[in-house]
Amino acid sequence: MRVAVKTLTTHTRRAALAACVILAAAVPALCQQPLADPPSTFEFFPRYDFLMSAAALGEEDPHFSWDIHWAGDFDLIDYGRGRLMFLADYQTILGNEFRPFDPYQSNYTLEASGSVRDGPTEFVVVLNHVSRHLGDRAKRIAVADNSLGGRLMRQVAAGPGTVDLRGDLRWVIARAYVDYTWIAVGDATLRRSISERVGVYGVGNIELYGVDKSIAGRDTQVGARLEAGVRLSGRGGAVELFAGWERMVDADPLDRLARQWGFAGFRLVGR
Repeated sequence: MRVAVKTLTTHTRRAALAACVILAAAVPALCQQPLADPPSTFEFFPRYDFLMSAAALGEEDPHFSWDIHWAGDFDLIDYGRGRLMFLADYQTILGNEFRPFDPYQSNYTLEASGSVRDGPTEFVVVLNHVSRHLGDRAKRIAVADNSLGGRLMRQVAAGPGTVDLRGDLRWVIARAYVDYTWIAVGDATLRRSISERVGVYGVGNIELYGVDKSIAGRDTQVGARLEAGVRLSGRGGAVELFAGWERMVDADPLDRLARQWGFAGFRLVGR
């Protein structure tokens, strides 16, 4: 019976993966929200974005079958020259080790930031917290890090579309179990509208983790993600259908190994 359930789950994952790839190739979307346009006057709570996403992972390890996110991102105040922002993201990684949908990880990201605008460029100070947990399994040690640093964001025109650029450099100011000393992130998002309700997008992302070699004897860790998809917009929100490839640093919170896989899925976002 267990073999039959796992076989059915494998076929279901493969079918979902294939369906999402076909949809991403056939239909026109966008990913992420553009940089906020500055208001002419002080505004309280001018922006709130919510998303929910689920992606099937092309990985044979029974700990990694699905990557699911629920996230909220908002501007608390916008003072024209900049804004105060907050982000909360909950990630659950499902496997199929004990049951078809087995919650293996629960990870939390909390981030507070403040910015100053200079034309199309935004300079941001960021305080980031990541906490990682095992689901339905015992884990007594804490796995977490706090990092503080800067972020640069800019939106530029690219023919009929736009490109959003972002770069982070943060220093790890507190950590538990992890060996990170600094974190650098760079990404670019290209968007193009096909019609009023349909668009296409592509995202490239790279992450670098500086490490304390005395803890685990390893060098700087490198992660990356490539994603492309379509965005279908309605009156109250939008759905994105996407596929791509990812190399995830320390995919398991305890074994200090990077893993890579193809993925495909969907994302629900607000307008």
